Amino acid sequence: MKTVFLIILLSILLISSCSEALVVNEIDLPEHFSIEVYASGMTNARAMTFADDGTLFAGSKEGTVYAITKDRAVIPVAKGLRLPIGIDWHNNDLYVSDRSKILKYPNIVQNLSTPPEPVTVTDTLPGDRHHGGKFLKIGPDEKIYFTIGAPCNVCIKEDNRYATISRMDLDGRNYEIYAAGVRNSVGFDWHTETNELWFTDNGRDRMGDNAPPDELNRSIGKGQHFGFPFMHGKGIKDPDYWEKGPDRELTPPAHELPAHVAALGMRFYTGTMFPDYYKNGIFIAEHGSWNRSSKTGCRVSFVKIRDNKAVSYEVFASGWLQNEQYSGRPADVEVGPDGALYVSDDKADAIYRITYRERN
Repeated sequence: MKTVFLIILLSILLISSCSEALVVNEIDLPEHFSIEVYASGMTNARAMTFADDGTLFAGSKEGTVYAITKDRAVIPVAKGLRLPIGIDWHNNDLYVSDRSKILKYPNIVQNLSTPPEPVTVTDTLPGDRHHGGKFLKIGPDEKIYFTIGAPCNVCIKEDNRYATISRMDLDGRNYEIYAAGVRNSVGFDWHTETNELWFTDNGRDRMGDNAPPDELNRSIGKGQHFGFPFMHGKGIKDPDYWEKGPDRELTPPAHELPAHVAALGMRFYTGTMFPDYYKNGIFIAEHGSWNRSSKTGCRVSFVKIRDNKAVSYEVFASGWLQNEQYSGRPADVEVGPDGALYVSDDKADAIYRITYRERN
């Protein structure tokens, strides 16, 4: 009986290992770049953040938050949450979104084996399932920034918190809307030199295979409106809502991304491992389309930033989409303390590590 069990276990491990190798071997990267599976087994892995000691935390769609130690052990540190897709590490505490809540896990690195009970920062946010996950990060102003997506494909709600990026103090006080007209952002970051907020936004559905574009947006301060639901991209008027009329000036995107690529996590590259070409540019995890006649996205793209403007867009890592089939779906990117680029995959339940080394 033990022999049969061992054979089954070895078979499962072999299949898992082969599957991981297959995904990695299919990925196309620029010259001198390499990719490996950094960790696996995180169900529906999404947003990532590094602690000061190198521990990597990953949220998920499934409801668990994971810690990946420096020796790559995977430890569940919170379970039973609702769409904890937003997490950030700040001053020894881990902040986690939970649909209608934001929670804080104090001093969690020192207590991975016995995680602390969370402190509720707020529990008064909209808790819809549709676009209900809330990406979050702590800003340079020591405030929690988080998204509240539109609970629909396209609509206007009386509650003006929908379709926004909002912010509040670390203790949950002083809530305010920072940016409006944001349909469903699942990734943002601050420019390292200007401290301006840049963010991705998913375009609406059911306007065709090639419209409207997903967006990369740049905010120069509180109070801007980025178009939804009235206008999409740099000038596509919504067929249902344009006539209802925006009541203020609309801010066009800094760069239009291909339609339906589902641009999620984004980060400025602040490491020193990659060539100077990538310095302070933006990596974007494109989750991939779900309702296009032929699939698109499912890759990591790169937007070059020059003079605080987006000047070019290119595919950086691809291969998860083959013959209309997804072997994985990139969901977030994060720059590690080692300068490598980490990519979460909520289909393959993995996190990849992309490195650069010139070969003689």
